[in-house]
Amino acid sequence: MQTEAAVVSAAPPRQGSGRLFALVFGVILLIGAGYAGLSLVQDLAVVHVRSIAPFLLLGVALLIALGFEFVNGFHDTANAVATVIYTNSMPANMAVIWSGTFNFLGVLFSSGAVAFTVVSLLPVELILQVGGQAGFAMVFALLIAAILWNLGTWYFGLPNSSSHTLIGSIIGVGLANQLISTHSGTSGVNWDAAMGVFRGLVFSPVAGFLLAGLLMLLLKSLVKIPALYRAPEGKKPPPWPIRALLVFTCTGVSFSHGSNDGQKGMGLIMLILIGTVPTAYALNGAVSGGEVKTFHQVSVDTQQVLSGIAGKVTFDGDPRAVVTTAVQQHAAQPNTAPALAQLIGQIDQQVGNRSSLKSVPPEQMGNVRNDIYLANAAIPLLLSQPGLSKEQTATLTSWRGLGTQAIQFIPPWVKVAVALALGLGTMVGWKRIVVTVGEKIGKEHLTYAQGASAELVAMTLIQVGDIYHLPLSTTHVLTSGVAGTMAANGSGLQWATVRNLLMAWVLTLPASILLAGGLYVVFRQVF
Repeated sequence: MQTEAAVVSAAPPRQGSGRLFALVFGVILLIGAGYAGLSLVQDLAVVHVRSIAPFLLLGVALLIALGFEFVNGFHDTANAVATVIYTNSMPANMAVIWSGTFNFLGVLFSSGAVAFTVVSLLPVELILQVGGQAGFAMVFALLIAAILWNLGTWYFGLPNSSSHTLIGSIIGVGLANQLISTHSGTSGVNWDAAMGVFRGLVFSPVAGFLLAGLLMLLLKSLVKIPALYRAPEGKKPPPWPIRALLVFTCTGVSFSHGSNDGQKGMGLIMLILIGTVPTAYALNGAVSGGEVKTFHQVSVDTQQVLSGIAGKVTFDGDPRAVVTTAVQQHAAQPNTAPALAQLIGQIDQQVGNRSSLKSVPPEQMGNVRNDIYLANAAIPLLLSQPGLSKEQTATLTSWRGLGTQAIQFIPPWVKVAVALALGLGTMVGWKRIVVTVGEKIGKEHLTYAQGASAELVAMTLIQVGDIYHLPLSTTHVLTSGVAGTMAANGSGLQWATVRNLLMAWVLTLPASILLAGGLYVVFRQVF
């Protein structure tokens, strides 16, 4: 079996190509960092505070969040470059720069929807109070816990999932918050959202194993090219058609990883920005006057729909408390509809007559955002009730969509910053994972066809996850795909490695839950 050094030096050195790509990425890095920095400074120009403490807190939190994406890059993306490096299709230095570049592009072209799917797992009250002590304790605890667990599994060469780790950390924070805040009736984890994410994380590796195995069998029956089914021989690169195929699949997995995994950090960065400088980031300033007028009209229609649902039930009091209780209990009460109608009326009074969301007074932005978030979380509780007409359902859904547009947005500079962190991380620390994927999953070394099959399936499944706004694990999908091709090829599996991978997969959730929960309790005492 080849050693790690042999794998890494397997491809013939092409220093010229590697230096060229390094130079290109270096230029992109400088331009991107300059753009992100200038954009942040311009956004903060509208913020007026009496001390620099919020800015210092913002800087530390952003560094930790970008550090998570950096670790995510060198931990997860090693799976994308494993096949091209191991099969000598690309030199190692060129492969990691190539993969880093396409991770960068994947983040830039991502929709941001996955980011807010991850954020929706957090307890409602922590999101509404993200600028408070509990909110900052939440962000720091889950990010630091995810980084620590990722570094630990990377050190032992285990292709662990950053998605799994981050979601476990979120659950840990939610459970810890529930345990120490029982007097407030806190909802803990949003288990409805969590179950949807769990289904994606559990079924995607199974789908990766089966589909990659089937694709391998299909290739063997249809494509009669003996070289495709051979393992790499020394430093010899594969024939150019095979090399082109492997470079294509590496590119696809890298882009898909950026478009999915890169979004997880974006959502957390937005929470940080909203918590520290809500004046600049609580509301989407890109929502124009025409869209605000539409929002006003839909708000009026929505209040009428909610009044119809309420019937003879009236409400007089603080609507936020009633709506918050319904969201925490995941069930609409008789007074939820009239309270929600009153809350939406208050939102409309603050927003509906503005020329744009930028013109909302700075001191109101944080409260308006929280009210919209709360109303958006409550509307599905009423949509699930029987007896709603299509028109009523359409009106409620329309208001929720407009509310989402107002509060769920990713500034371009955030995408650039995350893309740079993820791309840089790709170029560091990949060697340990390459050996595991190439040599330690199957009893025989990875063939060209197996590598291509596993990566084709991985990139396809991740893109499907993007479509349905589900965070998937590149690591789990790809390694299970490699195992599927080994099984289909009759190569056999190295059960010691499979056992270690399964242990990492099984232990990630409880370990990250305990780590993040413990850190949250500690940070609640510090902040």
